[in-house]
Amino acid sequence: MSKPIYIHACGSHSALGQQADQIHHRLRQGISPDMKLSDEWLNDGKSTVVGYATGDRPTIADNFVDQNTANNRLALSALLAIKPDIDAAITRYGVDRIAVVVGTSTSGIADGEQALLAHQQEQHWPSDYHYHQQEIANTSQFIADYFDLCGPCYTISTACSSSGRVFISAKRLLLSGLVDAVIVGGADTLCKLTLNGFNSLEALSNTLCQPFASDRDGINIGEAAAFMLLCLDKPTSDLNQQPIALLGVGDSSDAHHISAPHPEGNGAEQAMRKALADAHLEPQNIGYINAHGTATPLNDAMESKAIARVFGAQVPVSSTKPLTGHTLGAASAIEAAICWHILRYQLPLPIQSSTAAYKDLGIQLASSNSLLSSHPQSSSAILSNSFAFGGNNVSLIFGYPHD
Repeated sequence: MSKPIYIHACGSHSALGQQADQIHHRLRQGISPDMKLSDEWLNDGKSTVVGYATGDRPTIADNFVDQNTANNRLALSALLAIKPDIDAAITRYGVDRIAVVVGTSTSGIADGEQALLAHQQEQHWPSDYHYHQQEIANTSQFIADYFDLCGPCYTISTACSSSGRVFISAKRLLLSGLVDAVIVGGADTLCKLTLNGFNSLEALSNTLCQPFASDRDGINIGEAAAFMLLCLDKPTSDLNQQPIALLGVGDSSDAHHISAPHPEGNGAEQAMRKALADAHLEPQNIGYINAHGTATPLNDAMESKAIARVFGAQVPVSSTKPLTGHTLGAASAIEAAICWHILRYQLPLPIQSSTAAYKDLGIQLASSNSLLSSHPQSSSAILSNSFAFGGNNVSLIFGYPHD
């Protein structure tokens, strides 16, 4: 097996919840009450189901006025859960040996929308608005500034694979010896730009999304933030807990179409095979696949074909987007956090509670009948997929490393 990248801490905030007990309860039940039908987002007045990250969001001090955005407040709500671990890493390694790599697709666009509306109504910009707030790099720079870090710091924005690619970058930074720790993750908040953009593609559903169902009719947009602290060193804080690591990464860019995936899933297959090779694992070593599973006709069809070619029908598969919504630039990170919770707390696999699932997908959907009490065994790993516009594909493998 290649050298594992250890996960020292994980914090998240999405429609699935913010605290561990709430996240675990909703994962077990397969229901998130914060997936809600709303008519406040679309310009045509139609309703759509949206995933809200309810709960407390910290205030940002006045000295970060150019970085005080909804996106950064959501990011900070997840980061504070791992602040003790970050502080410990700063003490151990120094501020110049910790990198920050963040994925997002919205940054502070929601704040820009509100500022533009105010400008139209009052003919001047709000006093607390600055164009820096909607720059794509704002969140990563905010995190570095908040923790007084001066190591490598950048943002990756490749649509729905953004916060998956941060893990690839983190692995390279660590293995190159440039840093000793990396704060990785993603944050995307709700904004009218993305919701109306997907609505123009006729991709939104006004009911809870149904990944892999024969009558699936589109996605639900959600908001989320999730962050991890990654190091080459094995965690020492809990010696009785088996450590969890990033075991392998794989990516591809098939560039089949600007928004539609390759119909046969060629790029998706390549990313999964590269992740397996990077982890030195075989398909039978994977205990669960967290699918990209957007509930659009084209995505789910191609992904099921790609999974079937690599894994057959031997590995349980489900998409957790009915619990979080599709959180776009944060999707990879929030689903990586879900994988971490499953492994860390030995939770049952998230089920695919569709009443009209395809019978000819060639894959094994995690269903309430067969897999409610199942969980990956200690020798198994979890593969998580994220696929983006332009054919930008990422597969990540998480699990228990073997020394």
